[in-house]
Amino acid sequence: AVAYGNASTRVLELSDRFLELRGESTWLIMFYAPWCGHCKKLEPSWNHVAHSLYGTEIRVGRVDCTRFTQVATEFAVKGFPTIMFVRGDERHIFRGDRTKEDIIGFAIRMAAPSVQHFSSVGHLKQTISTGDLFFAYAGSQDGLLWENYKVVAEDNRYFNYFYSIDGDSIMEYTEVEELPTVMVFKDNMHFFYPGLSEEELNIEFVDKEQGSEQYLNESLTNWVSHERFSLFTKITHGLMPQLWKINKYLAITVVHEDKIGRITTDENAEDYVDGYKFRDMMESVIRNNREKYHEYFQFGWTGIPELANSIAMERLQLPSLLVVNASTMHHHLPDDPPHHLTTAAVEMFLDSILNKTATAYGGDSWLVRVYRIYYNSRTSLEDMWQGNPVLTSVLFGLPLGFLSLICYSIWCSDIMDADEEEEEHEKKE
Repeated sequence: AVAYGNASTRVLELSDRFLELRGESTWLIMFYAPWCGHCKKLEPSWNHVAHSLYGTEIRVGRVDCTRFTQVATEFAVKGFPTIMFVRGDERHIFRGDRTKEDIIGFAIRMAAPSVQHFSSVGHLKQTISTGDLFFAYAGSQDGLLWENYKVVAEDNRYFNYFYSIDGDSIMEYTEVEELPTVMVFKDNMHFFYPGLSEEELNIEFVDKEQGSEQYLNESLTNWVSHERFSLFTKITHGLMPQLWKINKYLAITVVHEDKIGRITTDENAEDYVDGYKFRDMMESVIRNNREKYHEYFQFGWTGIPELANSIAMERLQLPSLLVVNASTMHHHLPDDPPHHLTTAAVEMFLDSILNKTATAYGGDSWLVRVYRIYYNSRTSLEDMWQGNPVLTSVLFGLPLGFLSLICYSIWCSDIMDADEEEEEHEKKE
């Protein structure tokens, strides 16, 4: 049923018998195909994941879906690689970035209860010291807030940790105006869930209890969605689908990061701007104006210019600032070039977005969607050509060549038939 691939890995090679044995353990499975380039790229990280989780209740394995098609069909695998947490009939697909840290965090959260409990204030402080973002419910575990917190935790544990702590312990750590309450710990600070608004509290319901529960669930869900990212988060391809859901402006600081994590800039370029200094300036604006902008903007930075270029549908100057309306897909760019952007200019730009005076580009109309597809296809082809012109010529030249031959044979056959008819007609005369 299972066997180690080799002595240096803890990854279990699984066969069709896994369908019979899956209920006996907790599994983290990679469904792959030998020909898949992304699968081969993931393999070293997958080995590290297996080593890190060795000794826990989570067993790490992989399935070759080209050999064991029954397993792929049973788990409805639609692409490679697919990473899935499996425990009995419970299945959860991993949708984040395929890094060792993100995969391990996902597996640990899915294996644990959706809400874990802090046994003491020391346990709380130890978790805070890691620097990870997490949510905590403080107070007695009963009532509407507790019931809704458990629901929200179950829905969001794919990406975040949720805890509970008793009232006495939280009072040892910080002053709390009212219990129970919900808190988020991030950026070396903590913030409280504000509760229902006056408007929500004053709404009349036919069923008062059911109505209050509905509004509390929506309010808590929206608050968690707004707070589940750090103040100046690093934006990647895997994180983008989650950022679109928070219903805020997404303000992206765009720089270029090389394979070893260094921000690179062209010092010989005209109007050179240091990427590190530009990113630090943006972060200072955000931290100094948190109360002003936090409700409306989610700030972040990316070292992948192509990600921002795809949104703006143009090659942005580096470094750059791009603001996207996650609801309408309109985007905004500062009028000033990067070397003229100061903290005051950035604040004026953000203020102009809030008061609706900033120029909006793009959108989500069918015409814009078509152009975005064209832009992404064109830039992908250009990147392929710059990376390997010979391979690009072969990939696109051969099909075009065959198509040309087919078209030539179709069109020329009519001409040749016409010539033959003319010759036969001349002979008869």
